[in-house]
Amino acid sequence: MKIVQVLGAGAVVIAALCGVGSVQAQMTPVGLWKTIDDDGKTEKSLVRITEKDGVLSGVIEKIFDPAKQDSKCDQCTDERKDKPALGMTIIRNVRQDADDKEIWTGGQILDPNNGKSYKTRLKPVDGGKTLQMRGYIGFIYRTQVWQRVE
Repeated sequence: MKIVQVLGAGAVVIAALCGVGSVQAQMTPVGLWKTIDDDGKTEKSLVRITEKDGVLSGVIEKIFDPAKQDSKCDQCTDERKDKPALGMTIIRNVRQDADDKEIWTGGQILDPNNGKSYKTRLKPVDGGKTLQMRGYIGFIYRTQVWQRVE
Protein backbone atom coordinates (compact mmCIF):
# COMPACT_ATOMS: atom_id res chain seq x y z
CA MET A 1 0.00 0.00 0.00
CA LYS A 2 2.84 2.41 0.78
CA ILE A 3 4.39 1.68 -2.62
CA VAL A 4 1.18 2.72 -4.38
CA GLN A 5 1.01 5.92 -2.34
CA VAL A 6 4.62 6.79 -3.15
CA LEU A 7 4.12 6.11 -6.85
CA GLY A 8 0.92 8.15 -6.81
CA ALA A 9 2.68 11.08 -5.18
CA GLY A 10 5.57 10.74 -7.65
CA ALA A 11 3.16 10.84 -10.57
CA VAL A 12 1.60 14.02 -9.18
CA VAL A 13 5.06 15.62 -8.80
CA ILE A 14 6.02 14.64 -12.36
CA ALA A 15 2.75 16.00 -13.74
CA ALA A 16 3.24 19.25 -11.81
CA LEU A 17 6.79 19.60 -13.10
CA CYS A 18 5.62 19.04 -16.67
CA GLY A 19 3.02 21.77 -16.23
CA VAL A 20 5.59 24.18 -14.82
CA GLY A 21 7.88 23.51 -17.79
CA SER A 22 5.20 24.44 -20.29
CA VAL A 23 4.49 27.71 -18.47
CA GLN A 24 8.19 28.56 -18.37
CA ALA A 25 8.53 27.80 -22.07
CA GLN A 26 6.10 30.64 -22.78
CA MET A 27 8.10 33.02 -20.60
CA THR A 28 11.01 33.09 -23.02
CA PRO A 29 11.69 35.53 -25.84
CA VAL A 30 12.06 32.60 -28.25
CA GLY A 31 9.31 32.73 -30.87
CA LEU A 32 7.79 34.93 -33.56
CA TRP A 33 6.99 38.51 -32.55
CA LYS A 34 5.05 41.33 -34.17
CA THR A 35 7.00 44.52 -33.64
CA ILE A 36 4.98 47.60 -32.81
CA ASP A 37 6.23 51.16 -33.35
CA ASP A 38 6.70 53.55 -30.45
CA ASP A 39 3.18 54.91 -31.03
CA GLY A 40 1.89 51.56 -29.69
CA LYS A 41 -0.33 50.98 -32.74
CA THR A 42 1.67 50.69 -35.96
CA GLU A 43 2.71 47.15 -36.87
CA LYS A 44 6.19 47.24 -38.37
CA SER A 45 7.51 43.73 -38.85
CA LEU A 46 7.71 40.13 -37.72
CA VAL A 47 10.92 39.14 -35.94
CA ARG A 48 11.76 35.53 -35.15
CA ILE A 49 13.89 35.10 -32.03
CA THR A 50 15.78 31.83 -31.80
CA GLU A 51 18.16 30.31 -29.26
CA LYS A 52 21.37 28.40 -29.88
CA ASP A 53 23.63 27.32 -27.02
CA GLY A 54 21.92 29.78 -24.64
CA VAL A 55 22.36 32.75 -27.00
CA LEU A 56 19.40 34.52 -28.59
CA SER A 57 19.30 36.12 -32.01
CA GLY A 58 16.46 37.72 -33.95
CA VAL A 59 15.82 37.93 -37.69
CA ILE A 60 13.29 40.08 -39.58
CA GLU A 61 10.91 37.68 -41.35
CA LYS A 62 8.33 40.13 -42.67
CA ILE A 63 7.99 43.88 -43.18
CA PHE A 64 4.41 45.15 -43.18
CA ASP A 65 4.93 48.48 -44.97
CA PRO A 66 4.96 47.72 -48.72
CA ALA A 67 7.12 50.81 -49.33
CA LYS A 68 9.86 49.33 -47.12
CA GLN A 69 9.84 45.77 -48.51
CA ASP A 70 13.08 46.31 -50.41
CA SER A 71 14.76 48.61 -47.88
CA LYS A 72 18.45 48.17 -47.17
CA CYS A 73 20.52 49.14 -44.17
CA ASP A 74 22.46 51.84 -45.99
CA GLN A 75 23.52 53.49 -42.72
CA CYS A 76 24.85 50.31 -41.08
CA THR A 77 28.55 50.37 -40.31
CA ASP A 78 29.21 46.62 -40.06
CA GLU A 79 28.83 43.68 -42.45
CA ARG A 80 25.08 44.44 -42.72
CA LYS A 81 25.75 47.68 -44.65
CA ASP A 82 23.65 47.86 -47.83
CA LYS A 83 22.06 44.46 -47.06
CA PRO A 84 18.29 43.97 -47.25
CA ALA A 85 16.44 44.56 -43.97
CA LEU A 86 14.22 41.57 -44.74
CA GLY A 87 16.10 38.51 -43.51
CA MET A 88 18.56 40.61 -41.50
CA THR A 89 19.69 39.56 -38.03
CA ILE A 90 18.87 42.55 -35.84
CA ILE A 91 19.21 40.94 -32.38
CA ARG A 92 22.55 39.40 -31.44
CA ASN A 93 24.30 37.83 -28.44
CA VAL A 94 21.47 38.12 -25.92
CA ARG A 95 21.60 35.74 -22.93
CA GLN A 96 19.43 35.08 -19.93
CA ASP A 97 20.52 37.29 -17.05
CA ALA A 98 22.42 35.34 -14.37
CA ASP A 99 20.78 37.27 -11.51
CA ASP A 100 17.26 37.78 -12.88
CA LYS A 101 15.96 34.79 -14.88
CA GLU A 102 12.99 36.86 -16.14
CA ILE A 103 15.15 39.04 -18.39
CA TRP A 104 17.62 38.52 -21.24
CA THR A 105 20.46 41.00 -21.67
CA GLY A 106 24.03 41.45 -22.82
CA GLY A 107 23.46 41.71 -26.53
CA GLN A 108 22.50 44.34 -29.06
CA ILE A 109 19.61 45.25 -31.29
CA LEU A 110 20.04 47.05 -34.59
CA ASP A 111 17.61 49.62 -35.95
CA PRO A 112 17.97 49.06 -39.71
CA ASN A 113 16.25 52.40 -40.37
CA ASN A 114 19.17 54.40 -38.97
CA GLY A 115 21.96 51.79 -38.76
CA LYS A 116 22.41 52.29 -35.01
CA SER A 117 22.97 49.44 -32.57
CA TYR A 118 21.75 49.60 -29.00
CA LYS A 119 22.31 47.45 -25.93
CA THR A 120 19.19 45.45 -25.35
CA ARG A 121 17.05 43.92 -22.67
CA LEU A 122 14.21 41.52 -23.41
CA LYS A 123 11.51 40.71 -20.88
CA PRO A 124 8.48 38.53 -21.58
CA VAL A 125 5.42 39.82 -19.73
CA ASP A 126 1.70 39.07 -19.54
CA GLY A 127 2.34 35.32 -19.38
CA GLY A 128 4.67 35.51 -22.37
CA LYS A 129 2.05 37.07 -24.66
CA THR A 130 4.05 40.28 -24.98
CA LEU A 131 7.72 41.19 -24.93
CA GLN A 132 9.23 44.36 -23.55
CA MET A 133 12.09 45.09 -25.93
CA ARG A 134 14.31 47.80 -24.52
CA GLY A 135 17.16 49.38 -26.46
CA TYR A 136 19.45 51.72 -24.59
CA ILE A 137 22.64 53.75 -24.61
CA GLY A 138 23.85 54.54 -21.09
CA PHE A 139 20.85 55.67 -19.03
CA ILE A 140 18.79 56.66 -22.06
CA TYR A 141 16.44 53.97 -23.31
CA ARG A 142 13.38 53.29 -25.44
CA THR A 143 10.99 50.42 -24.80
CA GLN A 144 8.65 48.87 -27.33
CA VAL A 145 6.07 46.20 -26.54
CA TRP A 146 6.02 43.40 -29.09
CA GLN A 147 3.18 40.87 -29.45
CA ARG A 148 3.75 37.11 -29.64
CA VAL A 149 2.53 35.58 -32.89
CA GLU A 150 3.74 32.05 -32.15
